[in-house]
Amino acid sequence: MTLSTPASPSRFGRVHPLVDALAERIRQCRQTLPELAPLAIDADLEAISGSLDGEELFIRNEVHQCRGLRKLHLETARLGRGLQILHCVFFPDPRYDLPIFGADIVAGPAGVSAAIADLSPVAPSLPQAIDTALSQQQRPLFSQPRELPAWGSIFSSHVLFVRPANAEEEQLFIEAVVSLLTVLGAAVAAGQPQPIDDPATVQRWQGQLSYCRQQKQNDKTRRVLEKAFNPVWADRYIEALLFDDPPALC
Repeated sequence: MTLSTPASPSRFGRVHPLVDALAERIRQCRQTLPELAPLAIDADLEAISGSLDGEELFIRNEVHQCRGLRKLHLETARLGRGLQILHCVFFPDPRYDLPIFGADIVAGPAGVSAAIADLSPVAPSLPQAIDTALSQQQRPLFSQPRELPAWGSIFSSHVLFVRPANAEEEQLFIEAVVSLLTVLGAAVAAGQPQPIDDPATVQRWQGQLSYCRQQKQNDKTRRVLEKAFNPVWADRYIEALLFDDPPALC
């Protein structure tokens, strides 16, 4: 494994337009959040390069925090001139009654094989205002919906998991993600913290812990990282960056 500064797109071939466009829209929505600030991470986790099956693997991580959200993580990854991945999770501060925002794209030379986005509850149900706002939105229609994985019980009833068939459906997916972030942004702006020992805070902490542990059951991610780097590094990347447990309440 070697460290690298972010490389130019030409080094890795063409960036898939959905990955590039969604990353930019997420950055734009992120900028509207209150008290946004960079969140320090280890330098060797910010820009990473390695190799997998003879092809160069590059990963870039952007990590922030804001009032109401303990960590906003945007990861973009490219393997040679083929596989491209966008992974984004916004983890709430358990003191705030907020869900987890998540969005992922997997794209390759044949197109986008998977695109998923959700506001996932960390309590038995989504906050009422968020659930109502999502229920009132017109749900876009996609020609190729996908089934959730076995560990997908962590998602809400509003989760969107599809294989966009063309550029029009890719744009629909971007618009759906922006709608989720708009609803979340309004909730963040209106949110007020509860005491750290409030039963609702404790319940949300436990719900976020369960979300992280369920996500860690995705063995595909672990296998790719282990093969490109090594098992110890893969464990550190998953445990410290991708799905780190929420800090203990104290």
